[in-house]
Amino acid sequence: MAGPVLALDGVWKSYPGGEEVLKGVSLSVDEGEFVGIYGRSGSGKSTLLRLMGLLDLPTRGSVAVLGEETSRLKEKDAARLRRERLGYVFQGFNLIPHITALENIEVPMWLAGVPARERRDRALADLARFGLERLAGRYPREMSHGEQQRVAAIRAMANRPGLVLADEPTSSLDDESARVLIELVTRFNRELGTTVVMVSTSEEEARSGRSVYRLSGGSLARV
Repeated sequence: MAGPVLALDGVWKSYPGGEEVLKGVSLSVDEGEFVGIYGRSGSGKSTLLRLMGLLDLPTRGSVAVLGEETSRLKEKDAARLRRERLGYVFQGFNLIPHITALENIEVPMWLAGVPARERRDRALADLARFGLERLAGRYPREMSHGEQQRVAAIRAMANRPGLVLADEPTSSLDDESARVLIELVTRFNRELGTTVVMVSTSEEEARSGRSVYRLSGGSLARV
């Protein structure tokens, strides 16, 4: 696509009562970048991701995602964009408990209309890419937290989205599982050119990205 995958220009976000969470945030993310953003709890990271993920609108300023100015999108078009061209890795795993790991990975492709054989082949190939074929037939309850989050990350990449947003994806993991997850996300970025924006409370984790920013006092600065 022409232009940046994500562009925020002078974004402010306030809530009823006058609380200003974001104050003039600007950010441009090109295709294939891996951006890490860190800040303490309550610094506005989740608010920032909601704006990037078409789940909220800025009070002032503009947000463009995959070439679309979000304030101009009808809700049905925003929903389509979220479903077909964005990927999400959440703090919680958010796997569907009554279907297998393989079927969980297939869900976003099914929603996007990918044919059944292609869905299955891609899901199996992505599990194999990270040596996780053994998980294909397991249900979430049969996997460790680290395994569940790796499956969730693979699911986020399944549609080969234009942008993947990761919201503190290692917060519920032990150090080794967190390291393995970050390696997985980094490999998708490096090998497939997946554009990633990840937020974290950890500066060290954010530095997994090739571009690193700190969010503090509602302002975003490159470090």
